[in-house]
Amino acid sequence: MRIIVKIGSNVLTREDGKLDTTRISALVDQTAKLRKAGHEVILVSSGAVACGRSIVRKHAKLDAVEQRQLFSAVGQVRLMNLYYSLFQDYGITVGQVLTMKESFSTRKEYLNQRSCMEVMLSNGVVPIVNENDTVSITELMFTDNDELSGLVASMMDASMLVILSNVDGIYDGNPSSAKSQLIKEIDVNMDLSGYIQAGKSSFGRGGMTTKSGIAQKLASEGIKVIIANGKRENILVDLLQKPQDTPHTEFVPAASVSSVKKWIAHSEGFAKGSVVINDNAVRAITGKVAASLLLVGVTAVEGEFEEGDIIAVKDSAGKVVAFGKSAYSSAEVKSSAGQHELRPLIHYDYMCLS
Repeated sequence: MRIIVKIGSNVLTREDGKLDTTRISALVDQTAKLRKAGHEVILVSSGAVACGRSIVRKHAKLDAVEQRQLFSAVGQVRLMNLYYSLFQDYGITVGQVLTMKESFSTRKEYLNQRSCMEVMLSNGVVPIVNENDTVSITELMFTDNDELSGLVASMMDASMLVILSNVDGIYDGNPSSAKSQLIKEIDVNMDLSGYIQAGKSSFGRGGMTTKSGIAQKLASEGIKVIIANGKRENILVDLLQKPQDTPHTEFVPAASVSSVKKWIAHSEGFAKGSVVINDNAVRAITGKVAASLLLVGVTAVEGEFEEGDIIAVKDSAGKVVAFGKSAYSSAEVKSSAGQHELRPLIHYDYMCLS
């Protein structure tokens, strides 16, 4: 299998916020075992900021973004050096992949990233992925590495995404309560709003709300997602060898979809513009039979976009009903809106309902 392992900040850090090198070493040991068993593994690893925080004593008053840039710039070097040394004990080479949210926004950049990681895997290199915090600014950052790991899992057509947190999975109540029960399996359509508590981890930017949202989206694309406790001994190996005896929450995958649709499904934040369509067009594209969006159903164009860009599709009330890859520029749509017998604005192979 091709497995993406997301290692959260709360797994890699101690209570004092410094890096837990013992835990990293244990996870490297387990990753080496997965590779020996024939699996391809990509790591999406937090920890750079924690590394930097333990090294640098800041001498000036810095805002949150500046602190993150400073700590990650210094910490990423130490983190990768640690991974490199630990994997070298097994004769395994690692490679660093630093990315940004914008790098997933166009099909060309998306495919370039995928090609890079495919080459690494085919040559026996373990990709270690993280956000490039030194250049990312707040409004352009990933929600957290859960979002990044979901994009990587989708892009790389992974069989499984394992999200390692500091809890065993999703509970039907407060995880700290003895009355709460671990939910072992979750269907893609299951409503989790009554179970998920809002909040973020101690050292990361995300929380269980983000994890569950990413997990359900990936499961709907045919990718199995597991949320488990990264501080449990031998957790990665146990999840594969004896899952029935290992506490975790599994999001059961649905039928797989095409790689293009996977890209579009994760592209809501990358839409360059939008079109408004009439009620007949809404019924057509949201019906049981797959249908393309035709120009005859377009009533308005918002923003500017080029052919090949991702755009949002809205109903007359302004609600987004779909995202898709546009076959026209915004100027062409404006001049041709309402016309019959033209090629589709968005072919159904390049459209995902929201």
